[in-house]
Amino acid sequence: MRYVILLLTSCLLIWSSASLCATNPKSSPYFLHLDWLDESQSPSQDFFLYANGSWQKAHPIPAAYASWNIMKILHEKNLIRIQKMLKTAANETHPEGSIEQKVGDFYFSGMNAKAINQEGVKALDPYFQQILKIQTLEDLQSVLAQLHQMGVSAVFQFGQMKDFKNSRQIIPYAMQAGLSLPDRSYYLEAGFEKIRQAYRLHLKQMFVLLGDSPAQATSNAELVLRLETALAQASLTRIQMRDPHAIYHPMALKQLRNLNKSFSWEKYFSDLGHPEFISLNIATPVFFTEFDRLLKEVSISDWKVYLRWHLIQSFAPFLSDPFVKENFKMASQLTGAKKLLPRWKRVVNMENTVLGFAVGQLYVAHYFTPEAKAKAQELIDHIRQALNQDLRQLSWMTPQTRLAALKKLDLMRDRVGYPDRWLDYSTLQIDRGSYVLNLIRAGQFWQARELNKIGKPLDDSEWDMPPQEVNAYYDPSTNRLNIPAGILQPPFFDLKAPDAINYGATGFVVGHEMTHGFDDEGSLFDGYGNLENWWSAEDLEKFHQTADAVATQFSGCLVNGKLPVQGKLVSGEAIADFGGLTLAYKAFHLLPTAHLAPTLAGYTPDQQFFLSAAHLWASNIRPEEASRLVVTDPHPPAFCRVNASFADMPEFQMAFAIPFNSPMVNSKRRSIW
Repeated sequence: MRYVILLLTSCLLIWSSASLCATNPKSSPYFLHLDWLDESQSPSQDFFLYANGSWQKAHPIPAAYASWNIMKILHEKNLIRIQKMLKTAANETHPEGSIEQKVGDFYFSGMNAKAINQEGVKALDPYFQQILKIQTLEDLQSVLAQLHQMGVSAVFQFGQMKDFKNSRQIIPYAMQAGLSLPDRSYYLEAGFEKIRQAYRLHLKQMFVLLGDSPAQATSNAELVLRLETALAQASLTRIQMRDPHAIYHPMALKQLRNLNKSFSWEKYFSDLGHPEFISLNIATPVFFTEFDRLLKEVSISDWKVYLRWHLIQSFAPFLSDPFVKENFKMASQLTGAKKLLPRWKRVVNMENTVLGFAVGQLYVAHYFTPEAKAKAQELIDHIRQALNQDLRQLSWMTPQTRLAALKKLDLMRDRVGYPDRWLDYSTLQIDRGSYVLNLIRAGQFWQARELNKIGKPLDDSEWDMPPQEVNAYYDPSTNRLNIPAGILQPPFFDLKAPDAINYGATGFVVGHEMTHGFDDEGSLFDGYGNLENWWSAEDLEKFHQTADAVATQFSGCLVNGKLPVQGKLVSGEAIADFGGLTLAYKAFHLLPTAHLAPTLAGYTPDQQFFLSAAHLWASNIRPEEASRLVVTDPHPPAFCRVNASFADMPEFQMAFAIPFNSPMVNSKRRSIW
């Protein structure tokens, strides 16, 4: 289920009781993490392995995970903290409607395994009955709207977005969806036949669990796969969808009637409870043209099977044990994970999704200090200063574009730690009863909240990510940078560490997000968040040439020794990595005290900086997950984020005396910002 729609929002990473690698404080300052180094590796050959090789050996992937990395370890640390707060809330009496009551009751309902197993799919029965009663296309539309209101993205996804041409205006949008496998290529490419076969068996078993005979379940499985394959064929690729122009097609009702003759958007809006909607952005028109064809050619009975599947698929991870186990069996095929997460982690993860800001309000009160917020803000200000200086000095940029870029930077707003105003959950009913009913109501709450924004003034105080999240993001449609409290802890951020360490880590993160405002996507939006060209033709051509070169460079990274990274998919994150690293380095050296920075355990300040940056990506990953991410993830693999980015920096070469003929020196260095 998806409760919050984020369109074109760039994040550092999207990775969901552990401690970081124990370091011997007698041998080196703890924040250097020198025991992560593998000195059998040469920094001139593979800096990622040199910086993180010993960490990799000491941190095998836990059975329940597809990968293991620094962000996941911090996420685990936060899970333990949050569970403690939730258990306390669940064991105490709180005023009805308070956030303590809601987070406590949600946790209680999710942990009540006996009640969940006794209930089975009972909470979903009313919705299965609605599907069963479908007789006409009008009935189909009504049930589809009902499922969308619960957060079930059957066929397509419907939500709100900031108008690309007027970022102060909130408009509705509809976008391709309706697939159960991670990407369209899983349905269409020969290399995924093994996954498709596993999916067939998974579909069959799920229908059997719903009470279908084995023969009927086999037939239903083929039907769902066939229908989803048709939707996949009509879907844009992830690379195509990185272009905001490709997903911006505002249409009034008259145009919508011409696009979809078998689907009434007026009725759909009315079924959603918003008959006032008179237009929307059809993000992927070709997909909706195919949807119209399928409505004419696919029988009502087949659509009912498809909707049954998407309803059970959305809630299977939260139902009784047979559904949970079968759901995990398919997930393990995709990711390589060997073991189901314990229930408490699954519940806390879900609570972070549906009650994230209520949990975040408690988290901040316990674990985020004013000193940490002030220090992080100071660092952000220095990164901004470095980018300002960089923009003023770029030799390839003409004065016209330079002024526009500086204006965009001046208009960029940054927010640290947590929102100034907390989200209001007063209309969301949460109790100690059915876990699934709590989830259904949460889905309805979020979807109603999102749709109720349409036509109203933009709320500048809103965050799209709760403060306990170990991540960060930049939103081009608002030109805002957000650094949640969750990531502001070691090894990303340490109040006791020297500046070289913090700028290599947190500075890299901040610079990365700030650079997203000027990457190949963010650069299409002006300082007000509007899709407007602010480039001269000459500068735009130069920018595109360098961005294309970055894509080509990263296409040379091989995953599992054979799968090439999709350079066009990861180019935005790759540009942000290099820009962020460069800005963080410059910001560190702009500090008045930079020349006084000490050499520690034999490592110079510059060496400390680059080691700290490389340590962020210490990780291990299963081959199945690595293969999946090549197709779905706009971020380059961890080893490539280090080696390819560092190889473009002369300062890195100087810091570690890397010879020019080394793999860690790019013979054709790429530099934009």
